[in-house]
Amino acid sequence: MTTVAARSTPLGLFGIDEMLDDEERDIQVTVREFVREHLRPNIGDYFESATLPREIAREFGRLGVLGMHLDGYGCAGTNAVSYGLACLELEAADSGFRSFVSVQGSLSMFSIHRYGSEEQKNEWLPRLASGEAIGCFGLTEPDFGSNPAGMRTRARRDGTDWILTGTKMWITNGGLADIATVWAQTDDGVRGFLVPRGTPGFETRDIAKKLSLRASITSELILDDVRLPASAQLPQANSLSAPLSCLNEARFGIVFGALGAARDSLETAIEYASTREVFDRSLASYQLTQAKLADMTLELGKGMLLALRLGRLKDAGQLRPEQISLGKLNSVREAIGIARECRTILGASGITLEYSPLRHATNLESVLTYEGTSEMHQLSIGKALTGIGAFR
Repeated sequence: MTTVAARSTPLGLFGIDEMLDDEERDIQVTVREFVREHLRPNIGDYFESATLPREIAREFGRLGVLGMHLDGYGCAGTNAVSYGLACLELEAADSGFRSFVSVQGSLSMFSIHRYGSEEQKNEWLPRLASGEAIGCFGLTEPDFGSNPAGMRTRARRDGTDWILTGTKMWITNGGLADIATVWAQTDDGVRGFLVPRGTPGFETRDIAKKLSLRASITSELILDDVRLPASAQLPQANSLSAPLSCLNEARFGIVFGALGAARDSLETAIEYASTREVFDRSLASYQLTQAKLADMTLELGKGMLLALRLGRLKDAGQLRPEQISLGKLNSVREAIGIARECRTILGASGITLEYSPLRHATNLESVLTYEGTSEMHQLSIGKALTGIGAFR
């Protein structure tokens, strides 16, 4: 008499839970339950209608994930691994949710927390942490993505004020944001400025007809002689290294987040294959299907082990930028491959919004590009290995 072996989850085969402490597991479970109750029921509608309700910011604030890895000013002060696990669970629902939280916490809030004045921190961080206010981060320009040093946005002195002129492009949360961290060239190099919505000369235009990250607001920022007081400048941001350090914070969240999209795709494919009959047998009983599932599980697990290692290094204050590049390159590249392969298991059903893998795959096309393209991360790793910068 034969028996059917009990199923293991893809990450369960790697014993990932045993590598986490109690607080990390509790945070992951809490975010997973929030995602199940509040995000998954609506993601199909958000994606199809290309919307993200503004009120979701307050829900994220109540959950405690906005700036959760920062200390003080209403932020939870969790460790890096806990933040990564939260990103994983959010992106398991949709990359748009994780993008919102990444931009709010690791770009907008981190830029203020790390480089702002005490007055700026007290004014904005508690409101951003609660979701009362929404932030965005304006670095990328229409002609300067991978090369931010070439930005054309300019800030010039006029008495004690600053006058900002320029355009930023592909800005997540831009159309929702109450406060924008904008980076500009000055006579003394790149500096950062806080630009509140409603400032004369400052406007945003949402980018329409997107095929990816549809449950996310992506915008253009236009600055037409925007006058700001001296107090709007981030006083501790003195070079291009400031915005680049913010990008490293956001990239770390992607290292974990993309694996959430991969995990959800794989779990969806396993469940579908177990119930779908082909030639009077379950699709899961065929060798080719099991080979696909095994290979994808292996890549997901390896990515998770790397992510956890990078998280431990970050918590120890030892994580280097090229190591973040290792994680971002691997997680996103493997995740998009897993999502696409899972779609093949789903067959024709996989092209509908009833199933997540193709939605994840289209979202990951954006994640593959933003916060540094795959090519830029390859060059970062190459420079670390050879000592030679090959960016130009």
